[in-house]
Amino acid sequence: MLPRLLICAALSFSFIGGAKAATCEPIDWPLWDSFKQHFLQDSGRVLDASVETQYTTSEGQSYGMFFALLANDRKAFEQMWTWSVDNLASGDMSKNLPAWSWGKTKDNEWKVLDANTASDANVWFAYALLEAGRLWGQSEYEQAAQQLLALIQEQEFADLPEFGPMLLPGKNGFVRTDEKNWLLNLSYLPIPVLRYLSGASENSEWQALVDNTLRFMQQATPKGLAADWNVYQQQNDKYVFTVDEQKGAEGSYDAIRTYLWAGMTDPADPLAKPVLQALSGMAELMQAEQRVVPPEKVDTLTGQSIGEGPFGFSAALLPYFISLNDMDQAQWQRERVQVELRAAFQPVRTKVQQPPYYDVVLSLFGQGWADGYYRFEKTGSLRPKWEKTC
Repeated sequence: MLPRLLICAALSFSFIGGAKAATCEPIDWPLWDSFKQHFLQDSGRVLDASVETQYTTSEGQSYGMFFALLANDRKAFEQMWTWSVDNLASGDMSKNLPAWSWGKTKDNEWKVLDANTASDANVWFAYALLEAGRLWGQSEYEQAAQQLLALIQEQEFADLPEFGPMLLPGKNGFVRTDEKNWLLNLSYLPIPVLRYLSGASENSEWQALVDNTLRFMQQATPKGLAADWNVYQQQNDKYVFTVDEQKGAEGSYDAIRTYLWAGMTDPADPLAKPVLQALSGMAELMQAEQRVVPPEKVDTLTGQSIGEGPFGFSAALLPYFISLNDMDQAQWQRERVQVELRAAFQPVRTKVQQPPYYDVVLSLFGQGWADGYYRFEKTGSLRPKWEKTC
């Protein structure tokens, strides 16, 4: 473990109390500045222009708020939160979970496109609000987070037979066949975030969810590879996690985040080591195939890989390889991300099209962590870089 500890120490930073955060300016984080320039509108809406609907998702809003918190950008944080409440939650997120999709209809109207919820966005909303309240001394954010936690627990939790509490991907459409088949998504379950939310909530189901996330992961990754979607269903008189017949065994654009969350989990968290062990398949696959570029798709049952993933996949795997002490892979992924980001933000390109949204988001998470802009502590609490001087 010594080399890994030395690596982590080299990437870490010291901190003092955040009482002066209100007087500090946003930090110098070029990638965040570029994100604001190309994706964040003055209204506080995070725009993904890659699709015809020019849509905004609750996920994008919640991620944006988290990045604004990392940058100590209070104005952007408040703008995104206000826009989300007004447009995704009918003006009141204490009573309404946010709709997951908002954009332009075929009739050129701008409104909610899909009123169903996305629980991954909701847990990131709650986390960002709680930590903004703590770090910035804003009690109204903490109050909003507590109300949101109660709604998530009420509308997006399921008590799986022979297993216990689990977070559904949304409030509608994920419990099937007379409540005997549950559609689930591992990438919606970041251990550090859930760890912190479990400490913030008085409901014991949140703590059970943290431990159940590991059990879900261990049982659903027979080759150490995460699928985009899994089901929990009854087979031969017992309930098991398996792949979904409709969505298949593929691990790709959703699942890549599962490795990201695992890599960012504090090594002092008791789940950090077993989570990395459960997800060892990606590192083993890339070593066996002598890959430098992560695969775009993997078959989680056979271990076969297909294609080359975009540079956001490399960004997502940066914390994963650092935590596994595979510094050759970490360096290769870092270099690829840096080159691709420079190319994506070249003015000659951005005049024609928006930079690739998802790749930039994954880079803010993965490269931001690797470059020391933030860490999660054992409890899941946030240590932003700016706390050192504020």
